[in-house]
Amino acid sequence: MLFTCLPPGARIPGRFPGPAHARGKWFTIDIHCHVRSDKAAALVENDPEVSRWYLETAASERSQAINRQNGERTREQGSSPEQRIADMDLMGIDIQAISPAPRQTYYGADPDKGLAAARATNDFIAEICGRYPDRFVGLGTVPLQASELALAELDRLHKSLGFRGIEILTHVAGEELSAERFRPVFARCEELGLVVFMHPDGFTEPRRLHEHYFANVIGNPLDTTVAVHHLIFGGVLHACPNLKLVLAHGGGYLPAYSGRIDHAAAARPDTCEHLRHMPTTYLKRLYFDALVYTHHQLHHLVEEYGADHVLIGTDYPADMGETDPIGFVESAPALDDAERRAILGGNAARLLNLEMPARRS
Repeated sequence: MLFTCLPPGARIPGRFPGPAHARGKWFTIDIHCHVRSDKAAALVENDPEVSRWYLETAASERSQAINRQNGERTREQGSSPEQRIADMDLMGIDIQAISPAPRQTYYGADPDKGLAAARATNDFIAEICGRYPDRFVGLGTVPLQASELALAELDRLHKSLGFRGIEILTHVAGEELSAERFRPVFARCEELGLVVFMHPDGFTEPRRLHEHYFANVIGNPLDTTVAVHHLIFGGVLHACPNLKLVLAHGGGYLPAYSGRIDHAAAARPDTCEHLRHMPTTYLKRLYFDALVYTHHQLHHLVEEYGADHVLIGTDYPADMGETDPIGFVESAPALDDAERRAILGGNAARLLNLEMPARRS
């Protein structure tokens, strides 16, 4: 019998909402979910370089066509808080920490346009959070292409908009996050106690990822893997030991193959100019969403980094998302209820400075 991608009658993976779960058994917070600002998009729609997205430019024509279809299908989920809440209610999600669609960071824009787009996106997120404060908290965006403007917008979204953190991509228009000019932003986030949620932008060297949606399937976790290496070996995580950095997609590939970085630090003096500890010491300080698809991978994250460093993230409304995060964590055989409670909402509540309701299990 030939394999078919989608047997007749099967639920489409990655299509939200997933299986129904009543709210109330667990207090649940989704750390990885995106919104789309039409106003921000309108600011850059006539400038293809500004809106360039590595994940899209690396894809084959067929993948790009499917991406456009998915974009139309999920447009309301990405922009309508009412549709989003209806889906959250079905899935049993209490709170979403909403962040921009990754392509709406617009790091390729000139500084003034980048700031205008960031402010439009942040204002849209603030509007949603203001209308439904018991269901949403904000993770905003800042124009990292201009550090001074980024710091000003960071202060605004923290002081005026009440956001709990920011989303950043894995590079800034191809420039590594370990560059010295980004250090003040990381330091300010650490000082303010803000969450930094890092999401991939599609791998910047995509020549071998053109077919089969590899630009996403391989490229996204690979991009995170490369970025985390730069943050560790470039000294950013040593300089900011209390930075609350959350990695999308389970942290990419590094958490599953971390022994190699310690070996390199011991074997090669050109790897450790900025290190004062073994590289995995810094890795173990980070936080990982549970968007890893299998219990084996989830158990590995918990065993290596602790249940207190793993959080649910759905990637709503993307097709590579986890549509049943509660069922996934509940059915993980190696977890106890305390670990499930932490992963489903307790860890995110602690990082985001949200109060855990006493009524939940």
